[in-house]
Amino acid sequence: MTVNADTSLREYANPPSLAADRIAFSVLIPFHRDNPAPLVRRLADQAAGDTEIVLYDDGEPDTDLNAALTFLLGELETPARLITSTHNRGRSEGRNLLARQARGDWLIYLDADMQPAAYTFLSTYRSLANSGRFDAAYGGHLTDWPREPALQLHAALTRASDEHAAAARNAIGATAFCSSNVLVRAEVMRDIPFDTGFTGWGFEDVDWAVTAAERFTLVHVDNPARHGGLQGADELLAKFRAGAVNYRRLLDRHPELAGLPGAKAARALKRIPFQGALRGVWSVLARNTALPLRVRTAALKLWRASWTAEVME
Repeated sequence: MTVNADTSLREYANPPSLAADRIAFSVLIPFHRDNPAPLVRRLADQAAGDTEIVLYDDGEPDTDLNAALTFLLGELETPARLITSTHNRGRSEGRNLLARQARGDWLIYLDADMQPAAYTFLSTYRSLANSGRFDAAYGGHLTDWPREPALQLHAALTRASDEHAAAARNAIGATAFCSSNVLVRAEVMRDIPFDTGFTGWGFEDVDWAVTAAERFTLVHVDNPARHGGLQGADELLAKFRAGAVNYRRLLDRHPELAGLPGAKAARALKRIPFQGALRGVWSVLARNTALPLRVRTAALKLWRASWTAEVME
């Protein structure tokens, strides 16, 4: 165990990491309660000798998990490190910290609950990086349909809103970026870190992409990771309510995004007297597993727009 210069951090570097003299790619995985071990094992099977895996435990809410991951990294032949913070820093600062700690020229951000969709995941990113035609690329993601009815609302929403081929995402542009599966030059992250004014859940990745696209070349590619961590209706309702403040921050920082569907829906609802009273309807519809999923997802989007309308001027 080694101690970082920041006394609120500690770091474990496995023997291959200590011996590595050249790191070209850093795979960066922040986590908070989610167990990244399955993802680490899959990546280690694909990694070349100049690729490191860097985990970041944001606040160490589970000491047993932290200990198990330390043991796992010690068994790997791939260079790997575990950085642990004594306090929770949040999504933006956690990703910025990973960028500062990474040794690679290229960084690959992955969420801890994801899995590469193909065994060629890392080699595909390597080939793309070697082409030198862009500064950051979002690879997209896929969602396996869950057997549990409670999770199907989240899967349906994700498939309808976020799962698009690269051609469709390139037509949308930077607002289709997600930090869950991004390849980016290290120098870009030094120049354009995530805005730590975004707290809690949501939209810090869209803000980053829109800001970075003003100075760098961002593209969409087809190199998906499988999305895990599906949540039930109650969790989604709470997340979308809390995320309204972040969406307002996104629109304040980028007025040109006023035409986004979510922004237009929020403005339309704001013109309706007592629109907040309708939230009870939206939440009941979203929770009702007897209704068609298209109805439930529409209700969930209206719930989100309603809370956004609440914080908009």
